[in-house]
Amino acid sequence: MFNIPCVLMRGGTSKGPVILASDLPDNIQERDIVLLNLMGAGHELEIDGIGGGSPQTSKVAIVSASDSPDADIDYLFAQVMVKERRVDTTPNCGNMLCAVGPFAIEKGLVAPKNPVTTVRIRNLNTGTLVNAEVQTPNFKVTYDGDTQIDGVPGSAAPIGLTFLNSAGCKTGKLLPTGNTIDVFDGVEVTCIDMAMPMILIDAHQMGKMGGESPSELDSDLVFMQRLEKIRLKAGAAMGFGDVTGKVIPKPVLLSKPTEDGTIKVRYFMPHNCHKSLAITGSIGISTATIIKGSVAQKIISSQPAYALTNIVTIEHPSGKIIVSLLKDGNQIENTQAAVLRTARKLFEGNVCVPEVALAEVI
Repeated sequence: MFNIPCVLMRGGTSKGPVILASDLPDNIQERDIVLLNLMGAGHELEIDGIGGGSPQTSKVAIVSASDSPDADIDYLFAQVMVKERRVDTTPNCGNMLCAVGPFAIEKGLVAPKNPVTTVRIRNLNTGTLVNAEVQTPNFKVTYDGDTQIDGVPGSAAPIGLTFLNSAGCKTGKLLPTGNTIDVFDGVEVTCIDMAMPMILIDAHQMGKMGGESPSELDSDLVFMQRLEKIRLKAGAAMGFGDVTGKVIPKPVLLSKPTEDGTIKVRYFMPHNCHKSLAITGSIGISTATIIKGSVAQKIISSQPAYALTNIVTIEHPSGKIIVSLLKDGNQIENTQAAVLRTARKLFEGNVCVPEVALAEVI
């Protein structure tokens, strides 16, 4: 039995173990086998591991000191599939990112300051740099505070995340197809690569109102099949080739807000509707609202109170996320985006992995 030190943490609206890279095998195939077994992947409840049986709770953050002069630490995100024996390190996860800063400080990778410590994080999945502002009164991380975020009960200390260079994180282009609007399967979409590659779709073009619950959307098999058909075509057009076995790009339904927000979203991961919204998704969606002619901009510009501001309030199934855009004139590619989130340490110890697990490595 392998005993691997880890800290189980809630980051934003996600949850998973945070592990030092030095405590995992260097070999990628061996590392992924360890992750599959410690999470219990391949079973819908992940009953034989510490995964939570949902894409939001089957995530792993791998952290190390950075060798880059531009960052303090490196963060590799691993999405462990629930029903499949597969690990995907293609995308970033902004929610688990909330947990990385406090973890790094507590593990001695970053020296704390009083009362706030800024941790510069390099996401290895995308090359994105993020500043995380962690509350460290008296030089110690605190998780206690009064900040509330939708989708999480109670309150905790605030963690500010500022995404510094998110445009073209996977494709090198903000608009990977070179177009603001593309048409797939008769549906107008905006393909955008800002923190997360996404396909933005007006919900009405898919026969939806936009306010449906995640379970309603997931259970509509005809709709889900059409959405996947569009995703496959868009993925190829964005330069990803056949995305059948990939979790990017993410399809997103957009519609007019109903709760005094800027825009309403239903975000897919990509084969299940997110019960709230990925932070990386919120960065790209909010940026799309200032791209003239995009699906997002067309939806918000049709509202009577439409105005371009630096604050975008995104309505999602569990509430709202507020994104502050730091614009750089007309250079949308240089836009920075900031969000306020929370994290909490749930337990610290060792997770046990059977030695026979590595027998799966061929």
